[in-house]
Amino acid sequence: MGTIWTKTSKLPAFSPLAQSVRAEVAVIGGGIAGILTAFFLKRAGKDVIVLEGNRVGSGQTAGTTAKITISHNLIYEKLFREAGEEKARKYVSANKRALKMYSRLVQEEQIDCDFRECSSYLYSLTDAEQIKREVEAAVRLGIEAEFTTKTELPFSVIGSICYQKQAAFHPLLFLKALAEQLVIYEHTKVTGVEEGKIYTDHGNVLADAVVFASHYPIMNTPGYYFARMHQERSYVLALKQAQPFEHLYLGVDPGEDFSFRNFREFTLFGGEGHRTGENETGGQYKKLERRAKEYWRDCETIDRWSAQDCMTLDAIPYIGLYTGKNKKWYVETGFGKWGMTSSMAAALMITEQICQKESGNAAVFSPQRVPIRALKAAAVEGAKSAKGLAAPGGIRCPHLGCKLTWNPEEETWDCPCHGSRFDKEGNLIDNPALKNAAVEGK
Repeated sequence: MGTIWTKTSKLPAFSPLAQSVRAEVAVIGGGIAGILTAFFLKRAGKDVIVLEGNRVGSGQTAGTTAKITISHNLIYEKLFREAGEEKARKYVSANKRALKMYSRLVQEEQIDCDFRECSSYLYSLTDAEQIKREVEAAVRLGIEAEFTTKTELPFSVIGSICYQKQAAFHPLLFLKALAEQLVIYEHTKVTGVEEGKIYTDHGNVLADAVVFASHYPIMNTPGYYFARMHQERSYVLALKQAQPFEHLYLGVDPGEDFSFRNFREFTLFGGEGHRTGENETGGQYKKLERRAKEYWRDCETIDRWSAQDCMTLDAIPYIGLYTGKNKKWYVETGFGKWGMTSSMAAALMITEQICQKESGNAAVFSPQRVPIRALKAAAVEGAKSAKGLAAPGGIRCPHLGCKLTWNPEEETWDCPCHGSRFDKEGNLIDNPALKNAAVEGK
């Protein structure tokens, strides 16, 4: 299924790896996180290659709503409470830096990617107090944020947070400008990694450092990321004859967490998300279309698509050393639903770490952190995985053997344990699985 981004851009094609090669750094994954990381490493003088199993930008980058913002849902009051003010400030610092770097790169590289500055709003229909607490926390952390009940939305809100000086863009046009400057091998599937050796279906790669930027880490051990994350899907409609939005919007109320933004003449309207593998009844697109008609009676659906996000235990991405013992592997994952800002923050931090430069914000994102308050979430993840593993019969995920469920909305087999996805023939779509699923009769 294409998206509004794939249908309004054309990325260059790159050849598969033809033989075994050597590089200082190998980046696994050609989405926006991997391409940005490779770009900054090349700028720093590193010999770097990118390995992409499909096409550059064909994964989650193609499915984003492409908001560049630090309005990461209601996170700042939570960070104050659970991580402390110092770590909260580092989180803000890293994301502010990322936002500024997008603007800087667009200017420096003269990238025509529909980049525009705007404000970003989080809104509530039911709870003004939680909005006010979040505003207070954000302002205390040095963010330009204010409480307001005035929005462009087609309904009234009881309260919203306005984050000023945020941005939106066309992610694939931005990606294209950077990818053209890099050494990339497409249709080169990584099948395993041992120390500094990467095995692919087209030859091997020797590298001094390896960056896992493949959305979900493909190696179970070390790291055990499958025990520390789950995946969620969300859905988007591209509408005509709806409403032009100057700014970006996201609801924070359960069941009313809709996303609004404009791209050219289209209104992008998203929501109806769920944990991957928990959608056996389907109907997400129909629900969105019904809601859209309530807001804009004459609107027309031009395009629709879905995307998938990795969710960590404490809502902070895992960025840094893959494991504390291996100083050659790095990871960028767990971006939640904020992949654009988090990808830039990750690329800058990983580049600094590989180049052995001081990375002042790295500690809060360290994959080796042990968030005590997240232990309850870890127990929930474990229970859900155990349920999927113990379920009798059915088609099994080749990752760890969880029973797959049928997603009628996308006509895919989805894993409720760790989020791997397969088409109706059993062909792999999304990691962490590395093999196709055995579908009966196929």
